[in-house]
Amino acid sequence: MFHIDYKKIRMIKENIFLISIGILTLLATLPLFHIIFSIFSNGFSTVMERGLPFITETFSNGGIGPAIVGTLLLTISATVIGVPLAFLAGTYAYEFPNTIIGRTTKMLLQIMLEFPTILVGIFITGVVVFPMGSYSLLAGALALAMILMPYVAVFTEEAMAEIPKIYKEGAYALGCTRAQVIFKVVTKMAKKGILTGLLIGMAKVAGETAPLVYTAGGLYESYPTSLFGPVGALSLLIYNLVQSPSPEDHKMAWGAALVMVIIFLGIFIPIRYSLKKDIKI
Repeated sequence: MFHIDYKKIRMIKENIFLISIGILTLLATLPLFHIIFSIFSNGFSTVMERGLPFITETFSNGGIGPAIVGTLLLTISATVIGVPLAFLAGTYAYEFPNTIIGRTTKMLLQIMLEFPTILVGIFITGVVVFPMGSYSLLAGALALAMILMPYVAVFTEEAMAEIPKIYKEGAYALGCTRAQVIFKVVTKMAKKGILTGLLIGMAKVAGETAPLVYTAGGLYESYPTSLFGPVGALSLLIYNLVQSPSPEDHKMAWGAALVMVIIFLGIFIPIRYSLKKDIKI
């Protein structure tokens, strides 16, 4: 009779499993690293060749300055408009999950997560751009705010739902009002999840192009000065440049893509890293 070493067989199975997981993880992340490598390898030479004017000058002078400022203004404006409404929607869905409005709100938020963003741009065009008679920073910010809101709301509701009920009961036992329990206890404990949703939403809208085609208009020969005037964006500029047959425009698009990646990695990585720290109540 042959002696079967079950321990050795388990070790072999475990090693095969770990190797398989490692290979699948590599295959899953390889496209991301390829994209980042391609942007850096193609865009670095353009940025270094043109220097600081590439960051500060207007398009006719070989720069993308107005597009950078426009992207930041659109992202900040969309965040200011969308986050308060999204937070309240997520809070309502958490606090009243069994009501008709609460269930409907949660269902609509889930639908909006996968809603085609180009339709958002068309909707804002009909209700804002046409009545105003022009493209504007306001129209672009409203479109991006509608895209950002479901991310923040869903993450808010899910983060609050993970907080043990005992903390709410303890707060009520101490005489706190519902508002105090929600905004001073539950929100503070769910801060990490809420901020994660905010970062994901901001990253989503920062790279959006489709809704801006119909709302922002594009402004690359001067810096934006009005909430009611056209505005440019890096994503929209890249979209326009890659459609050009000119190799110089393609080089500029790679440089703009590199600047966009550096800006948002520089903003989001430190914030995301800070979320790893324990949040004290």
